[in-house]
Amino acid sequence: MASPSSKTAVAAAIVGNAIVMIAKFVAFLFTGSGAMLSEAIHTLADLLNQILLMVGIVRSTRDADETFEYGYQSERYVWALISAVGIFFLGCGVTVYHGIQTLLHPHEMKDLSWAIGVLIFSFLLEGAVFWIALRAAKQQAGERPLLHFLRHDADPAVVAVVLEDFVACIGILVAMGAILLAKLTGNLYWDAIGSLTIGGLLGAIAIWLIARNSQLLVGASIPEPIRQQVRRIIEANPAVEEIVDLKTRILDTDTYRIKADVRFDGGALADKLRPQMRESYEQITSLEEFEKFTHEFAEDIVDLLAEEIDLIERRIRERVPQAKHLDLEAE
Repeated sequence: MASPSSKTAVAAAIVGNAIVMIAKFVAFLFTGSGAMLSEAIHTLADLLNQILLMVGIVRSTRDADETFEYGYQSERYVWALISAVGIFFLGCGVTVYHGIQTLLHPHEMKDLSWAIGVLIFSFLLEGAVFWIALRAAKQQAGERPLLHFLRHDADPAVVAVVLEDFVACIGILVAMGAILLAKLTGNLYWDAIGSLTIGGLLGAIAIWLIARNSQLLVGASIPEPIRQQVRRIIEANPAVEEIVDLKTRILDTDTYRIKADVRFDGGALADKLRPQMRESYEQITSLEEFEKFTHEFAEDIVDLLAEEIDLIERRIRERVPQAKHLDLEAE
């Protein structure tokens, strides 16, 4: 289920980018700058992609039903993947194309005061949105190293906003530098280079997001340190002889599915029942009582096995709260 911080970060990004996009397109109309247009397209792409992320977050919170018995959590990865593809084609593709066109067919820039003013305003607003997204990521990371968390464990929606707004801030500085260099040197190719640089940055984050969301959609296993932690919890039970098979899957960043086939030690289970069985055994005086004894012993073994499985699952959930779907089976 999406955390409130994820939703807040994406909502802030939508509002912030809508304002910045309008300002940048107005500035382009007044300046004719290719870098300015690239920045406007960049922000438009960010806005559309963040709307897709919000759609994914909302739809992923639906309750499980007969069609999707494990819930809809993974649907956020579908929309996040669509968003990442949008960044690549709309953000990177259009920006690079416009940069090449500007390089081949440069045109004189007009009044730069609009461009500089809008870029400064945009930098402040994008910086605020980036800070909100980064704070949400830090809140979710807890005590884990932030960079490692963003690369391996974070909600893809938060990662997308953090990366997009980080690149947006860098892109604004690049656009500002390109416009000033073009004006000071009289070489308009600086404007085109600014567009191509912004497009390259967008392409890089798009490729990373596509790879990450594809991995989660296919069904990535839980992080290896947590997987080993689960293994240690199971093996710590004295009744467990060995783990025959252990399979895990991330349903979403807050929900793991863990399936383990475990071979239990029948002797260890029998030892736990020895005191009460000895007392019952000593009272046997007939075949009927012996048959009753064996039936009760079998029932007690089954009940004890169920109790041991429940105990292991409870300990796993205490240490790994994301393990909401546990399936431990006796081999």
